[in-house]
Amino acid sequence: MSSETDPQNTAPAAAGTTALPADVAALLKRDASGLLAAIVQQHDSGEVLMLGWMDDEALHRTLTTGRVTFYSRSRQEYWRKGDTSGHVQWVKSVALDCDGDALLVKVDQVGAACHTGTRTCFDGRGLGAAAGPLEQAAAAGRAGEVR
Repeated sequence: MSSETDPQNTAPAAAGTTALPADVAALLKRDASGLLAAIVQQHDSGEVLMLGWMDDEALHRTLTTGRVTFYSRSRQEYWRKGDTSGHVQWVKSVALDCDGDALLVKVDQVGAACHTGTRTCFDGRGLGAAAGPLEQAAAAGRAGEVR
């Protein structure tokens, strides 16, 4: 492909219409558009790189090709990170969260993950949220508490 998009497929695949194994497809809880959030993380550092969207077909391609494929909600087509930029994402693992509505895709990121050219889509975009000190949580006996 000469671009990061796949114009041959321009609509999200309906559940059960792709080669995604039925047992995997049955675990997925898609949104009203048939999509799942896919959090992309650098496999060795744990750095969160970006968030993309996948339908069954994008997930199937990701699981079987070794490259991450997303479904663009704005362009309504499939695309692979790096097809035009060279900033490829090599798949290391894919996991489904406990609710079945989000994916964690661990990758080996080559170059920038963000289309703006930054390493991650979150670089320089902090919102200045207040964070409680760990010492207060530890003193209250809540360090590591899971809710």
